[in-house]
Amino acid sequence: MVKFNRFTLSNGLRVIVHEDNTTPMAVLNILYDVGARDENPEQTGFAHLFEHLMFGGSVNIPDYDQPLQRVGGENNAFTSNDITNYYITLPSANIETAFWLESDRMLSLAFSKKSLDVQRAVVIEEFKQRYLNQPYGDVWLKLRPLAYKTHSYQWATIGKELKHIEDAKMEDVKAFFKKHYNPQNAIMVVGGNVKTEDVKQLAEKWFVPIPAGEKYHRNLPQEAEQHEERRLTVTAKVPLDDVYIAFQMADRLDESYYVAELMSDILSRGSSSRLYRNLVKEKQIFSEVHAYMTGSLDKGLFVFEGKPLENITIEQAEAAIWEELEVLKTIDVPVAELTKVQNKTESTMIFSEMALLDKAMNLAQFELLGDADMLNHETEKYLAVTAAQIKELANKMFRKDNSSTMIYLAEKA
Repeated sequence: MVKFNRFTLSNGLRVIVHEDNTTPMAVLNILYDVGARDENPEQTGFAHLFEHLMFGGSVNIPDYDQPLQRVGGENNAFTSNDITNYYITLPSANIETAFWLESDRMLSLAFSKKSLDVQRAVVIEEFKQRYLNQPYGDVWLKLRPLAYKTHSYQWATIGKELKHIEDAKMEDVKAFFKKHYNPQNAIMVVGGNVKTEDVKQLAEKWFVPIPAGEKYHRNLPQEAEQHEERRLTVTAKVPLDDVYIAFQMADRLDESYYVAELMSDILSRGSSSRLYRNLVKEKQIFSEVHAYMTGSLDKGLFVFEGKPLENITIEQAEAAIWEELEVLKTIDVPVAELTKVQNKTESTMIFSEMALLDKAMNLAQFELLGDADMLNHETEKYLAVTAAQIKELANKMFRKDNSSTMIYLAEKA
């Protein structure tokens, strides 16, 4: 059980406090309810650009890292298609420094031309290095628009194309900040060696003066059910062929999410998993093969990815994956196999409750989903999954007309 207290400030900022006096440390985590899915299709990559801009100095604090390092703190951030998350860990005695830094960023970024130019250059470089000049780097730039036709999951967090970042203008950037980076659109979790009463005082001192801003109401075009097989073949300078098969799956709050997660574990978690045992070791079709989910808040993807060995054709590789899916669709998962992945999931959950930062991030994410206390009931949802549910979902999901297949071919010299 992760115990916590919560309160909401007058400007709408939701605050969760997790008291843990077994550590001398504290963490301050701020989740902004904005991700790449909230971008204008003609101006993508903004949420991620912002994650960088947030470190470029704010109104009263020109250098974000310096004051934090002085008090023994560390910080970082990440952006996904759904959220942007910032966190600071530091000795709990110095927690007020974290409040000061984060509140100043939320109040107002510096928005200097220099900061925008610097961070834009950093992001452009990242786009080139990680997505354009790296083998298989552009997979998601191609697979997303194949699998999504209406939803804004069509593009990756880095953005659709370089040009969108290159053309980012100061007024666009300011408008994006004003729309999404305000107290009403954020959840703050403070955890560690802290007292709720003290956190309340600090939150009121540092965050209440920030204007509430306008509440952003998300109204995204939802993805229709897929009823057609989609295919794309790409040839590029990569070492090996690669096969991707993506299936549309339900959103994060759907009950089937837990069934799908266990299904991905049965297929692909560890060396005793089905894909590894059958397709890598026994049949020697792939050098590596994986199954995983995107875990998106809206309709997600369940993805298979495998690199066939050189003597194996793409057709054989694809057929081998479909054979494994056929087994899931027709034969109940044995009790022992299901129990094993449920136990592994349970121990993962227990383990994640030990790390302070993980706890803080999880509390924020579940609060965003509707209630931080859902974190305490996750394990039982996994343990309640039955073999019948797995078979039923496999039949519903793993259909040819619900698949988007991308074949990535290595250029033959």
